[in-house]
Amino acid sequence: MRLFPRSLRFWTALVVLCWWCALQVAPAAAGLAPSRSSGETRIASSRDADLVIVERALENKIVAQKLRDYGVAPADVQLKLASVSDRDLHTLASASKGLPSGGDDALGVIVTLLVIVILVLVILKLMNKKVVVR
Repeated sequence: MRLFPRSLRFWTALVVLCWWCALQVAPAAAGLAPSRSSGETRIASSRDADLVIVERALENKIVAQKLRDYGVAPADVQLKLASVSDRDLHTLASASKGLPSGGDDALGVIVTLLVIVILVLVILKLMNKKVVVR
């Protein structure tokens, strides 16, 4: 016994086939979305970009500690940065690009080491090796 009559199955199959054919010939429209600023930005020139790079480098805990050790207050640093020439600021920004931006990156190092250890353990387990910690 069939659940659906033959004519219902035929018309259902025909509608589904037509639907699929219509989907295959429908044109796809794709394109890049235009970029727009999501608010006010304070980077309007290359000097502002260099200033942001230097400020991020100064947020590093090691750099801030060294400046405090030399007796330089953070307010003095900001005043000096405002009066530095464009060429000197660019030189300082180029030199500080290798430093981590913002605080301490110890958490990233710890997470990376844990991922490496877990990966090594998984590879050893897949190779049927025993991991013994004594």
